[in-house]
Amino acid sequence: MAAKVYEGMFLLDSNRYAQNPQGVSGQIPQMIEKFGGTVLVSRLWSEQRLAYPIDGHRKGTYWLTYFRLAGDQLSPLTRESELNENVLRQMILAVDPRLVETLVAHAAVPSARPAATEAAPASVAAP
Repeated sequence: MAAKVYEGMFLLDSNRYAQNPQGVSGQIPQMIEKFGGTVLVSRLWSEQRLAYPIDGHRKGTYWLTYFRLAGDQLSPLTRESELNENVLRQMILAVDPRLVETLVAHAAVPSARPAATEAAPASVAAP
């Protein structure tokens, strides 16, 4: 079966991630490679408060990964991530082949927040 490119968003336990960032996030590529996949890019997306508690967790760490994997290996990968105690939730989507290069290039660049270089405009007083 031909390998497709997938986008995986993994919601990680933020407490465990804070204690061992490389160990927790390193499990994602290990799982993918275990099933014959190739990681194209894998990085921290964000850490934020959850809209509702998941297994008692109020905060989560989102980890974005683009990877190439044979389609018949997707179900075992999903099951493996469900059994992983560091992964609270995951969502894996197939990527349109026309968008692969753009999405991977965008994910490879670390997110930069715009710096506030200009002062806020002064308010105009009424005469």
